[in-house]
Amino acid sequence: MAGLTKRVPLILLTAVAVLASGGAAQAGDGPSGHGGGGPGACGPRTLLFCEDFERLPTGGAASLAWGIDTKDGTLTVERQRRDKVLRVHTEGNGRAFLKVDDFAAPGNSFYGRIRLKVDAFPTAPDWAHFTLVEATGPGSAEVVRPIGGQWAPPLGASYWGIGADGGPTGDWTNWRESAPTVEDRWQCFEWQWDAADNRVAVWIDGVAQPEMTVNTTEHGGNPVDFVLPRADTVKIGWQLYQGGPTPDHFDLWLDDIALAPHRVGCGR
Repeated sequence: MAGLTKRVPLILLTAVAVLASGGAAQAGDGPSGHGGGGPGACGPRTLLFCEDFERLPTGGAASLAWGIDTKDGTLTVERQRRDKVLRVHTEGNGRAFLKVDDFAAPGNSFYGRIRLKVDAFPTAPDWAHFTLVEATGPGSAEVVRPIGGQWAPPLGASYWGIGADGGPTGDWTNWRESAPTVEDRWQCFEWQWDAADNRVAVWIDGVAQPEMTVNTTEHGGNPVDFVLPRADTVKIGWQLYQGGPTPDHFDLWLDDIALAPHRVGCGR
């Protein structure tokens, strides 16, 4: 059999590999259409945490690998084309998070990656603030939000931005006009948590967003030094912090969640 394999033309082997993986993903074809996802997304053993939802039954989300933090919200596993994804639903200013407890990254530095699609972002009240990823740790009141954003009424739009709350730097969101939110489209978000310089950086669809980066002294215009906590809990989902929002409920879908000591990227 080994000799026969060597004589198979390379082009045929390539075609077989593509067929075995379900064919090449096309842009917009569910979460995998942005360069990955689907069965096998959690294969690498070097990942610190990974969830692609493929092994979970559809319906109410539950896993021994992670917990749930909800208030006026739900987490549900759904199938979208050839992928299973996590639907996050909240009412008003509710919250619904998948929660990674007992998390430990070497040197308190790590990278994250998620694919997400948001049905609609808030357009009221003014300066409505939302969070999709946040991390906390013992011995620090700082809540760091690598992926979040805010509705900016003077501009009539909402923008992505890194934020924090609860620590010496106060409550801030470093949103940027260069990173407008996009509704009803799958996107790949990555972030870096670098304890060496208390640095958080973001990539959207594989493109670095340097204007969003925050570090020890550059963060939301606050002169107080920004210090990352020792992250032991990472929450991924949705929370809005103001009551009476428009719309009055929110839906988003998540897939291919990964935390790793190296950048994972948006490819397979």
